[in-house]
Amino acid sequence: MKRPLLLCLRLATGTIFIAASIDKIIHPGAFAQIVYNYQVLPNGMINPIAIVLPWIELVMGVLLLAGIWLPGVALLSVLLFLTFFGTLVFNLARGLNVHCGCFTTSPADNPQTTWYVIRDSLFLILGISLCYQVFRRRNG
Repeated sequence: MKRPLLLCLRLATGTIFIAASIDKIIHPGAFAQIVYNYQVLPNGMINPIAIVLPWIELVMGVLLLAGIWLPGVALLSVLLFLTFFGTLVFNLARGLNVHCGCFTTSPADNPQTTWYVIRDSLFLILGISLCYQVFRRRNG
């Protein structure tokens, strides 16, 4: 049962990261504006993050689908999901309703930060489950 579960977790998480990266890679300027709207990074960090993060997501997704470097990629997926989740919760607490930019850089007519928090909490659970299965397999 462990191997099929690990495969499903890898495929789901890898697909999420690849899907999340594509539009951001194609539209780095629009993604930079989304990063700016979060109001959590210094201005000098916005463009580098907007350019590098989507490529990290793409590489992570490919590595997860291929089953390569699983311990590192699984741990990094949890860290990224936790960062995304935390940033959304932080903005929700501040009363900012931001377009998350997770899968599209097209502006949302009415961003639903609460929905993004719920969805990202599920992604975080997925990442934690993946990490648990990867390290359980290595140690067990």
